[in-house]
Amino acid sequence: MSVLQFNRRTNVNNPASEPSFRESVDQMFNRAVSLMDLSPGLEEKIRVCNATYTVRFGVRLRGEIKTFTGYRSVHSEHMEPVKGGIRFSLGVNQDEVEALAALMTYKCALVEAPFGGSKGGLCVDPREYDPHEMELITRRFAYELIKRDLINPSQNVPAPDMGTGEREMAWIADQYKRMNTTDINGNACVTGKPLNAGGISGRVEATGRGVQYALREFFRDGEGMKKAGLKGSLDGKRVIVQGLGNVGYHAAKFLNEEDGCDIVGIIEHDGALYNPKGLDVDKIRAWISKHGGIAGYSDRHQVADGNKVLEEPCDILIPAALEGVINLENAKRIQAPLIIEAANGPVTAGADEILRERGTVIIPDMYANAGGVTVSYFEWVKNLSHIRFGRMQRRQEESRHQLLINELERLSRDKELNWELSPNFKDKYLRGADELELVRSGLDDTMRIAYQSMAQVWHERDDVEDLRTAAYLVSIGKVAASYQAKGL
Repeated sequence: MSVLQFNRRTNVNNPASEPSFRESVDQMFNRAVSLMDLSPGLEEKIRVCNATYTVRFGVRLRGEIKTFTGYRSVHSEHMEPVKGGIRFSLGVNQDEVEALAALMTYKCALVEAPFGGSKGGLCVDPREYDPHEMELITRRFAYELIKRDLINPSQNVPAPDMGTGEREMAWIADQYKRMNTTDINGNACVTGKPLNAGGISGRVEATGRGVQYALREFFRDGEGMKKAGLKGSLDGKRVIVQGLGNVGYHAAKFLNEEDGCDIVGIIEHDGALYNPKGLDVDKIRAWISKHGGIAGYSDRHQVADGNKVLEEPCDILIPAALEGVINLENAKRIQAPLIIEAANGPVTAGADEILRERGTVIIPDMYANAGGVTVSYFEWVKNLSHIRFGRMQRRQEESRHQLLINELERLSRDKELNWELSPNFKDKYLRGADELELVRSGLDDTMRIAYQSMAQVWHERDDVEDLRTAAYLVSIGKVAASYQAKGL
């Protein structure tokens, strides 16, 4: 089940007093800048969206013309190009797109990806159209954005988001190249493309992998662990995942298989599965792909009201699908001591305050789900350099390693030394890193450095109570420095 389907079919009824997603982002921004020494003018310049473009276009489908509405919001051009996904959903609106564009600005600054923030959306339900019809719609939307330079390798670079994926990115890239036949860097106009269309290894898993790396770095932070009331390593920690789409699936899979976490709860649009002894992530994913939901998977573990599983005991809660799923109505019943926001805006501003007062540690979305834009940055660089990572240096690296192996093997033949190489050491050491390994290495380094920049502020400043505020302080500070360098 896609995140789009999850969003459309799940009914999250927030109280009337609950701030909107846009208001939540603004409130969290305001909380952070109140602790900074910025001029009112610069503060306002960073907060507001520079521009939002609304496009309406017609496509002839099934014998009639259907009109669609799309948006592309540019929040900040302190660095260019600007970067941000395109989502397909009937719920797309201007406020949502502008809030997401703002988060992209702060996210890129936090992980030191050299982009400003942008976001796009098209009001469409992909389930209502066949693939050929979706291609016509996507290409026409892309045409409307491209002719306004709202898709361009040097100005505005989209990526997949809710309801879109590699297929749509390939269509958009092809449309751009049809309209700009002499642009040698045309492939860099969009990221998240298939490998055979200029993509990069590791992009599909990137956001989920980034969640894993973020948790690993948090568990290296003794002071942060103490604040969350957690001990030990990730091994054996109980995890509940809300939304088993691309991000939730990869995060759950990697945490389970590589770090020993027990995935005890999985929440989807038609209910949830909960088993204190652990669930089989791959089997559940396969079931959802075949049946469109978790209904019928296992009566023993079924929970009809999926949102109740958010409130079950666990060590780590991973909301990976919806905005505002943790809100004023349920925040007091959340038992997880650690929440990592794999989705954008899953915890509202009101719920965030309640959870902070209770001592719950939240690893914020602008950091936790930054794996996607980080690997998109690598793909953009790959497209501009016109060569895959590892192609120039891999065999040279193996040749240098061979020199060391030859010397070690010579020494191991000396009977007086009485030692030998460990099994498989030679094969492992000789193999140079391929593109996927280099991408994962770069992502791991990015997530480590970004966490450390937040944690330093969190631990050293008495007026900073939480990681979210620390993240905003770091990112806004970098955006402000960029504007000041431009003379503002």
